[in-house]
Amino acid sequence: VEYKLLPLPTCEENKEFELVCAIAEAIEDFKINRRQEPIIAIGGGVCLDVAGLAANLYRRNTGIIKVPTSVMAIVDASIGIKTAVNFHEKKNKLGTYCPPLGVFYDTAFLNTLDSRHISNGSAEILKMACVKDRHLFELMDKHATDLIKNKFQGPVAAAAIRRSIQGMLEELEYNLWEAILVRLVDYGHTISPELEMAALRSSSMLLHGEAVTIDMALSTELSAGRGLLTSKERLRVLDLMHALRLPLWHESVDMKLLMKGLEDMTRARDGLQRVPLMKGIGAAVFVNDITEAEMQAAADRLLAYAAAHADAAAVKAVQARKAVVPPETKSNVVPYPGMAQHLQVKQTAAAYHGP
Repeated sequence: VEYKLLPLPTCEENKEFELVCAIAEAIEDFKINRRQEPIIAIGGGVCLDVAGLAANLYRRNTGIIKVPTSVMAIVDASIGIKTAVNFHEKKNKLGTYCPPLGVFYDTAFLNTLDSRHISNGSAEILKMACVKDRHLFELMDKHATDLIKNKFQGPVAAAAIRRSIQGMLEELEYNLWEAILVRLVDYGHTISPELEMAALRSSSMLLHGEAVTIDMALSTELSAGRGLLTSKERLRVLDLMHALRLPLWHESVDMKLLMKGLEDMTRARDGLQRVPLMKGIGAAVFVNDITEAEMQAAADRLLAYAAAHADAAAVKAVQARKAVVPPETKSNVVPYPGMAQHLQVKQTAAAYHGP
């Protein structure tokens, strides 16, 4: 079999149209017979997105087979038909819909990943657990440490991956071209595109799943603030994120970024926020009326929790606030169910950082 290998530096920093052109040049030089010779993309999420776009553009559609090699690619990038690259510092601004000829995954590839990338992919599995699959949530809650340590090997990991993929397929199958804008799979994807791109310009970049986690954590606080989650459920979700070694805060997070992310996504969703929020564990509702004050209160609660659990970025943010905010400044946080427990968390955070 005649073939050509094309190694590419596929990472979020260079997920640009130049990579698409590099693939197109290689396809042209190879003189591919697009009706009989598919492109085979082997790699992580960025690789599959970029190669998919190149395949869709070359001769208006050249077949592609996807072989995902990361947790993120297995449970997210290889599911569905979207392709994309970043453009004008915006996440996935240029893209198409391109169904692959097939997807083949082998979890043995995951043994080549470092722990950060294992945790990164677990965020998309957690997404489906939070808003659709309580059984999956319970499984992850019970086995979080082992899932990360064992790099998603073994029967428990196989069950988690299978349930996550099945949930994604159920949500995407009837809406592949996104004609319906109310989508459960958008959980964790309202603020995260803006945050992920801002982090690329900061001193500490975020992987995709890490940005999604911070979005989901903020959404968890929004749900708790509206009484959609009990205080116990709220802590279970945040504790599971922490157990999966996922970040809950980043230096780029501020109200300007949060509201810009919400406003940009509202435009993309045809003028309505359509933000999915958890309603208990394993279910969700959609809301269109998140206010800036509500967002601020949710961010404050999340920061307190993250700092109390030694999230480095949150600890630094709390210390920076202490340096500029007078101690007698009163909080204008709106009371919410479980407020007493939250105040205990904040008290713990204060004790952790000292007077």
